[in-house]
Amino acid sequence: PQQGEGGFHPAPNEYLVALRALCDEHGILLIADEVQSGFARTGRFFAIEHSGVEPDLIVVAKSIAAGLPLSGVLGKAEIMDAAHDGAVGGTYVGNPVAQAAALAVLDVIDDERLVERANAIGETMRARMLAWQERYDTGRGPAIGEVRGLGAMLALELVEDRATKAPAPALAQGVIDAALERGLLLLKAGVYSNCIRVLCPLVITDAELDEALGVWEEALAATLG
Repeated sequence: PQQGEGGFHPAPNEYLVALRALCDEHGILLIADEVQSGFARTGRFFAIEHSGVEPDLIVVAKSIAAGLPLSGVLGKAEIMDAAHDGAVGGTYVGNPVAQAAALAVLDVIDDERLVERANAIGETMRARMLAWQERYDTGRGPAIGEVRGLGAMLALELVEDRATKAPAPALAQGVIDAALERGLLLLKAGVYSNCIRVLCPLVITDAELDEALGVWEEALAATLG
Protein backbone atom coordinates (compact mmCIF):
# COMPACT_ATOMS: atom_id res chain seq x y z
CA PRO A 1 0.00 0.00 0.00
CA GLN A 2 2.98 2.31 0.56
CA GLN A 3 6.48 1.78 -0.75
CA GLY A 4 9.34 1.59 1.70
CA GLU A 5 12.80 1.65 0.17
CA GLY A 6 11.28 2.76 -3.14
CA GLY A 7 10.65 6.24 -1.76
CA PHE A 8 7.56 6.11 0.48
CA HIS A 9 5.09 6.47 -2.40
CA PRO A 10 1.55 5.64 -1.22
CA ALA A 11 -0.43 3.69 -3.80
CA PRO A 12 -3.46 5.74 -4.93
CA ASN A 13 -6.71 4.36 -3.54
CA GLU A 14 -8.16 4.18 -7.05
CA TYR A 15 -5.25 2.00 -8.13
CA LEU A 16 -5.74 -0.43 -5.24
CA VAL A 17 -9.49 -0.64 -5.89
CA ALA A 18 -8.83 -1.37 -9.57
CA LEU A 19 -6.16 -3.91 -8.65
CA ARG A 20 -8.62 -5.71 -6.36
CA ALA A 21 -11.16 -5.86 -9.18
CA LEU A 22 -8.54 -7.14 -11.63
CA CYS A 23 -7.44 -9.87 -9.22
CA ASP A 24 -11.05 -10.91 -8.64
CA GLU A 25 -11.71 -11.05 -12.37
CA HIS A 26 -8.76 -13.36 -13.05
CA GLY A 27 -8.68 -15.39 -9.83
CA ILE A 28 -5.44 -13.85 -8.58
CA LEU A 29 -4.59 -13.45 -4.90
CA LEU A 30 -4.03 -9.86 -3.78
CA ILE A 31 -1.17 -9.69 -1.28
CA ALA A 32 -0.49 -6.56 0.77
CA ASP A 33 3.12 -6.00 1.85
CA GLU A 34 2.82 -4.41 5.30
CA VAL A 35 6.36 -5.20 6.46
CA GLN A 36 7.22 -1.51 6.86
CA SER A 37 3.79 0.10 6.81
CA GLY A 38 1.95 -2.20 9.20
CA PHE A 39 1.22 -1.92 12.92
CA ALA A 40 -0.04 1.65 13.17
CA ARG A 41 2.74 3.34 11.19
CA THR A 42 0.40 5.08 8.76
CA GLY A 43 -2.37 6.07 11.14
CA ARG A 44 -4.26 2.84 10.52
CA PHE A 45 -3.33 -0.56 11.87
CA PHE A 46 -2.52 -1.61 8.30
CA ALA A 47 -1.88 0.87 5.49
CA ILE A 48 -4.21 -1.02 3.16
CA GLU A 49 -7.11 0.13 5.35
CA HIS A 50 -6.80 3.66 3.93
CA SER A 51 -8.13 2.34 0.61
CA GLY A 52 -10.97 0.22 1.95
CA VAL A 53 -9.58 -2.71 -0.06
CA GLU A 54 -9.47 -6.15 1.56
CA PRO A 55 -6.45 -8.20 0.47
CA ASP A 56 -6.31 -11.99 0.45
CA LEU A 57 -2.99 -12.13 2.29
CA ILE A 58 -0.94 -9.67 4.36
CA VAL A 59 2.76 -10.10 5.05
CA VAL A 60 4.12 -8.57 8.25
CA ALA A 61 7.43 -8.18 10.09
CA LYS A 62 9.57 -5.41 11.64
CA SER A 63 7.21 -3.57 14.04
CA ILE A 64 5.29 -6.74 14.85
CA ALA A 65 7.84 -7.59 17.56
CA ALA A 66 9.51 -4.21 18.17
CA GLY A 67 12.78 -5.27 16.57
CA LEU A 68 12.94 -8.91 17.60
CA PRO A 69 13.19 -11.36 14.68
CA LEU A 70 9.63 -12.22 13.72
CA SER A 71 7.58 -12.18 10.54
CA GLY A 72 4.26 -13.60 9.55
CA VAL A 73 1.56 -14.08 6.96
CA LEU A 74 -2.07 -13.27 7.68
CA GLY A 75 -4.89 -14.32 5.40
CA LYS A 76 -8.28 -15.77 4.73
CA ALA A 77 -8.91 -19.17 6.28
CA GLU A 78 -9.42 -20.99 2.99
CA ILE A 79 -5.96 -19.89 1.88
CA MET A 80 -4.10 -20.32 5.16
CA ASP A 81 -5.59 -23.79 5.70
CA ALA A 82 -4.72 -24.98 2.19
CA ALA A 83 -1.14 -25.96 3.04
CA HIS A 84 -0.74 -29.56 4.16
CA ASP A 85 0.74 -30.46 7.55
CA GLY A 86 4.44 -29.69 7.67
CA ALA A 87 4.36 -27.54 4.51
CA VAL A 88 5.15 -24.34 6.40
CA GLY A 89 8.25 -24.33 8.55
CA GLY A 90 11.72 -22.99 9.08
CA THR A 91 14.66 -22.97 11.44
CA TYR A 92 13.45 -20.00 13.47
CA VAL A 93 9.70 -20.56 13.30
CA GLY A 94 7.80 -20.23 16.57
CA ASN A 95 10.44 -18.42 18.63
CA PRO A 96 8.66 -18.01 21.99
CA VAL A 97 10.53 -14.84 23.00
CA ALA A 98 9.71 -13.07 19.73
CA GLN A 99 6.10 -14.21 19.96
CA ALA A 100 5.84 -12.88 23.52
CA ALA A 101 7.24 -9.56 22.26
CA ALA A 102 4.61 -9.46 19.51
CA LEU A 103 1.81 -9.95 22.03
CA ALA A 104 3.27 -7.13 24.13
CA VAL A 105 3.45 -4.90 21.05
CA LEU A 106 -0.24 -5.46 20.35
CA ASP A 107 -1.07 -4.53 23.94
CA VAL A 108 1.01 -1.34 23.78
CA ILE A 109 -0.52 -0.28 20.45
CA ASP A 110 -3.96 -0.67 21.99
CA ASP A 111 -3.27 0.65 25.50
CA GLU A 112 -1.28 3.69 24.35
CA ARG A 113 -3.54 4.39 21.36
CA LEU A 114 -0.62 4.36 18.94
CA VAL A 115 -2.83 4.40 15.85
CA GLU A 116 -4.11 7.81 16.92
CA ARG A 117 -0.61 8.80 18.02
CA ALA A 118 0.74 8.02 14.54
CA ASN A 119 -1.74 10.47 13.05
CA ALA A 120 -0.71 13.17 15.53
CA ILE A 121 2.99 12.59 14.83
CA GLY A 122 2.30 12.66 11.10
CA GLU A 123 0.40 15.94 11.31
CA THR A 124 3.28 17.55 13.21
CA MET A 125 5.95 16.28 10.83
CA ARG A 126 4.00 17.05 7.67
CA ALA A 127 3.36 20.62 8.80
CA ARG A 128 7.09 21.17 9.40
CA MET A 129 8.05 19.51 6.11
CA LEU A 130 5.58 21.60 4.12
CA ALA A 131 6.92 24.74 5.81
CA TRP A 132 10.44 23.75 4.77
CA GLN A 133 9.24 23.08 1.24
CA GLU A 134 7.77 26.57 1.01
CA ARG A 135 10.81 28.20 2.61
CA TYR A 136 13.24 26.76 0.08
CA ASP A 137 11.02 27.22 -2.97
CA THR A 138 12.96 30.00 -4.66
CA GLY A 139 11.70 29.17 -8.13
CA ARG A 140 15.03 27.81 -9.27
CA GLY A 141 17.88 25.74 -7.91
CA PRO A 142 17.91 22.98 -5.28
CA ALA A 143 14.66 22.52 -3.39
CA ILE A 144 12.35 20.12 -1.61
CA GLY A 145 10.22 18.36 -4.20
CA GLU A 146 7.40 16.26 -2.79
CA VAL A 147 6.39 15.70 0.81
CA ARG A 148 4.58 12.37 0.81
CA GLY A 149 3.40 9.45 2.86
CA LEU A 150 0.65 8.37 5.22
CA GLY A 151 0.39 9.01 8.94
CA ALA A 152 3.81 8.94 10.58
CA MET A 153 5.43 7.20 7.59
CA LEU A 154 6.66 10.25 5.69
CA ALA A 155 9.42 11.30 3.34
CA LEU A 156 10.62 14.45 1.68
CA GLU A 157 12.26 14.50 -1.72
CA LEU A 158 15.32 16.57 -2.63
CA VAL A 159 15.47 17.82 -6.22
CA GLU A 160 17.84 19.96 -8.26
CA ASP A 161 14.94 22.10 -9.41
CA ARG A 162 11.20 22.09 -8.65
CA ALA A 163 10.37 22.56 -12.33
CA THR A 164 12.40 19.66 -13.72
CA LYS A 165 12.16 17.51 -10.56
CA ALA A 166 15.64 16.17 -11.31
CA PRO A 167 16.71 13.98 -8.35
CA ALA A 168 19.37 15.44 -6.05
CA PRO A 169 20.96 12.48 -4.21
CA ALA A 170 24.09 14.45 -3.30
CA LEU A 171 21.92 17.11 -1.70
CA ALA A 172 20.05 14.47 0.29
CA GLN A 173 23.35 13.02 1.47
CA GLY A 174 24.50 16.51 2.44
CA VAL A 175 21.45 16.97 4.65
CA ILE A 176 22.01 13.56 6.23
CA ASP A 177 25.68 14.36 6.91
CA ALA A 178 24.80 17.74 8.43
CA ALA A 179 22.18 16.09 10.64
CA LEU A 180 24.65 13.43 11.77
CA GLU A 181 27.12 16.13 12.81
CA ARG A 182 24.35 17.51 15.02
CA GLY A 183 23.45 14.14 16.55
CA LEU A 184 20.48 13.09 14.40
CA LEU A 185 20.40 9.94 12.27
CA LEU A 186 18.42 10.19 9.02
CA LEU A 187 17.98 7.60 6.28
CA LYS A 188 17.74 7.88 2.51
CA ALA A 189 15.29 6.06 0.28
CA GLY A 190 14.01 6.14 -3.28
CA VAL A 191 15.19 4.80 -6.61
CA TYR A 192 17.61 7.74 -6.89
CA SER A 193 18.46 7.92 -3.16
CA ASN A 194 17.18 11.49 -3.07
CA CYS A 195 14.47 11.04 -0.43
CA ILE A 196 14.85 11.31 3.32
CA ARG A 197 12.38 9.05 5.08
CA VAL A 198 11.02 9.00 8.61
CA LEU A 199 9.78 6.06 10.65
CA CYS A 200 10.24 7.37 14.16
CA PRO A 201 9.08 5.34 17.18
CA LEU A 202 5.39 5.90 17.81
CA VAL A 203 6.17 6.19 21.52
CA ILE A 204 8.32 9.28 20.88
CA THR A 205 7.41 12.24 23.10
CA ASP A 206 6.39 15.61 21.71
CA ALA A 207 9.59 17.12 23.13
CA GLU A 208 11.78 14.48 21.48
CA LEU A 209 9.99 14.91 18.16
CA ASP A 210 10.36 18.68 18.30
CA GLU A 211 14.06 18.36 19.12
CA ALA A 212 14.64 15.99 16.19
CA LEU A 213 12.74 18.21 13.76
CA GLY A 214 14.72 21.20 15.00
CA VAL A 215 18.01 19.46 14.24
CA TRP A 216 16.71 18.39 10.83
CA GLU A 217 15.75 22.00 10.14
CA GLU A 218 19.28 23.13 11.03
CA ALA A 219 20.71 20.51 8.67
CA LEU A 220 18.49 21.74 5.84
CA ALA A 221 19.54 25.33 6.49
CA ALA A 222 23.21 24.35 6.47
CA THR A 223 22.80 22.49 3.17
CA LEU A 224 20.22 24.51 1.24
CA GLY A 225 21.27 27.88 2.63
